[in-house]
Amino acid sequence: MEEILYLEVPTPDTQAVCTWLQQEWQPPQGRTIVTPNGIRLQLSQTSTTPTDQISDQELSIFVWSVQRTTYLKVFRWGLSSFRAEKLICQQLEKSLRSKFPPHYPLPPDIDLSQGSIFEALAPYYPKTVHFFQKMPKGEYDLQRVYWWEKRWRESVRNPKEPKPVIFSQQQGTSQPNEYDLIYIGGALGVIHAAVMAQLGYRVLLIERLPFGRMNREWNISRSEFQSLIDLGLFTAEEFEKVIAKEYVDGFNKFFDSNNPPHLKAPVLHTPKVLNIAIDSEKFLALCGEKLKNAGGQIWDETEFIKGDIDPEGVTVHLIHLPTGQPKQVRGRLLIDAMGTASPIAWQLNGKRAFDSVCPTVGAVIEGFDPQVWDTQYGDVLNSHGDISRGRQLIWELFPASDRELTIYLFHYHQVHPDNPGSLLEMYEDFFSILPEYRRCDVETLVWKKPTFGYIPGHFSRGKSDRKVAYDRLLAIGDAASLQSPLIFTGFGSLVRNLGRLTHLLDTALKHDLLSAQDLAQIRAYQSNIAVTWLFSKGMMVSTGKILAPQRINSMLNTFFGLLAQEPPEIADTFIKDKTTWSMFTRLALKAARKNPALLLWIVEMAGIEDIFYWLRTYLDFTVDALKNQLFGGWFSGWLKQSQSWLEKSYPALWLRLLSFSYGLSFSQPR
Repeated sequence: MEEILYLEVPTPDTQAVCTWLQQEWQPPQGRTIVTPNGIRLQLSQTSTTPTDQISDQELSIFVWSVQRTTYLKVFRWGLSSFRAEKLICQQLEKSLRSKFPPHYPLPPDIDLSQGSIFEALAPYYPKTVHFFQKMPKGEYDLQRVYWWEKRWRESVRNPKEPKPVIFSQQQGTSQPNEYDLIYIGGALGVIHAAVMAQLGYRVLLIERLPFGRMNREWNISRSEFQSLIDLGLFTAEEFEKVIAKEYVDGFNKFFDSNNPPHLKAPVLHTPKVLNIAIDSEKFLALCGEKLKNAGGQIWDETEFIKGDIDPEGVTVHLIHLPTGQPKQVRGRLLIDAMGTASPIAWQLNGKRAFDSVCPTVGAVIEGFDPQVWDTQYGDVLNSHGDISRGRQLIWELFPASDRELTIYLFHYHQVHPDNPGSLLEMYEDFFSILPEYRRCDVETLVWKKPTFGYIPGHFSRGKSDRKVAYDRLLAIGDAASLQSPLIFTGFGSLVRNLGRLTHLLDTALKHDLLSAQDLAQIRAYQSNIAVTWLFSKGMMVSTGKILAPQRINSMLNTFFGLLAQEPPEIADTFIKDKTTWSMFTRLALKAARKNPALLLWIVEMAGIEDIFYWLRTYLDFTVDALKNQLFGGWFSGWLKQSQSWLEKSYPALWLRLLSFSYGLSFSQPR
């Protein structure tokens, strides 16, 4: 018995596929015998084999459901192939693709004046509505999911004409600058805002939601959080108070049942990666307190409308949502921390705002069976099936406290106007397939709150191909879209780069270096991260394209299998965005030897054009490695010794050299 065909049929209606196979499909030859999950196809022309016996020339075709999609396999019963089987398989696949093509459903247009969000969405997303009704603020949160998806879709479908929200004014105004820094966005924004306020700057934070409300939970490692302690934002004791849970080990494992033996991989253990679960509400509340104690202010439930930039400052126009009253405020510099939905980021970068996105959904739960869910362990990356409806679904699971767990489901996704990526579809998947991932009765779980969002990615093709700055305007966090394609979260990227961003911004403010050219030096770019965008590209299925179901898991197992064979510090370094040129190159060559088809797969998935773009990125990485060899041993020391005269006499040059020095250390960490 031998498997000769494996397909994914992109529909959750497995019974419809089975019925089509049994009643409608007309094979080019052979006699069909119906089975519970498919058919047997007997091809021996002279056979008088009874229907309950197996013929020498017979195919078994059956379907099953996992991850709300349908899979089909064809097995040959005989010991050797026969002439007709290839023709039959080709005709079967062609007929299936015609009958069940890829489908990318749209969320319905709803009118909440005619009923609740639950009533409006129940016919389309029944499980999503059912479980959001179990959450304390489920109606409000589901409205947020719907709003975010509609806004994201609109921005992807109309990328050529983003709504302008930043305007340049030639003449200044007589109004004074009330603040040095105005932050728009209170999640990641408050972290940076609090640090700058403690340096003595006048800071205002604008937040559209009630301050402290989060759609995501945050995880980090002790070594990464240390940067917040080093900057004086937190003490070691305060850090311990915002830790919700520290787990013993984190697992990385991708489904490999359909992979060939050499592309199966053991569990990769990463005990020091994302092993600290942060209590986001405590964390944000403490950051807010520190901001206010340092003289800063927070205006929450206030929406950004537009900003007018003139030679003397920025006038920010706002609206207070509970009252509908317009507000106006002026500052020296505007910081965009609005995340993926930022209209400023879309205006600055136009149709190439983002190259990829991770639609991410999940929830914080409690009430689970401790024999099934051990809170001493987490899943950093996990898949329990192959490609599902054009997506390789990946799970993350992090202990959130002694009684809570945070679970995410996401996939790497090509930004496409016909298929921008759906949070609502993902939530329907999440609630449906959670019992497949972890043995549980979802009805008995206590649903605390949802976690969701669109996490963007940018395929850097050079140090300055992404606009993160304008005159008197700077983007940080997800709005800058400079985070790792592996860990894929602006929180981790911001924390790792906070010291760098703070020092550079402080320097720019001290010397009034607030032009776009100067502020562009303040970015979290790392060439060792930029070169890894091909990994995320290799985890996407292009819209309308059909891949072998096991393809992405095979690629992931190739790389993570190699990391599992390396010393633990190698995997830790790689996943924490600290890889060096020699480490990356060595692992890439080993992967090519282990899986020679890998390069062809990447070319098929990424395309020749992107391969050439990536080669340019790799060349930049190589040049940075050479720069590190030439300058890394002495440049930062010389720069520090020269600060007294260089900064005073040539502040703009000082800022550039300081940025160059940080670039050396971040692109080739030691």
